[in-house]
Amino acid sequence: MNKQKIIDHLNEDLAGELSAIVQYITYAAKATGPYRPQLKQFYLDEVPDEQGHAQFLSEKIVALGGEPTTKPRPVAAAETNREMLEAVLQAEKKAIADYTKRVEEAEKFGDKGLVVQLEDIVADETGHAEETERILRDWSHA
Repeated sequence: MNKQKIIDHLNEDLAGELSAIVQYITYAAKATGPYRPQLKQFYLDEVPDEQGHAQFLSEKIVALGGEPTTKPRPVAAAETNREMLEAVLQAEKKAIADYTKRVEEAEKFGDKGLVVQLEDIVADETGHAEETERILRDWSHA
């Protein structure tokens, strides 16, 4: 695993974190119905975690000699509360899978600090996914 490949992959992860920030802020504004206050707060409460991940990735990319991306991945279109929650769950599952691969790459690259930080991010994203799954568990299909 060479340095440029790590930088490129961390930039892909950064694009995902930037997308998550946009997604959560947008979905907080779009939440409707009797659970709007709770959903809005749920989404907004996730933003600081994703922002912290984005900051870490940006700093690491620069430390490795790269240029951090400023372009988020596209945000999934969603209209209903359920569609928004399902889109969040899919994004979190993708992040978990991506960061799990990144941990392996960081180990091959020999950067133990990066391994530990990425494992912490996997734990954060897993918590986000589990909380979203719990919200969706008894959600009606209406």
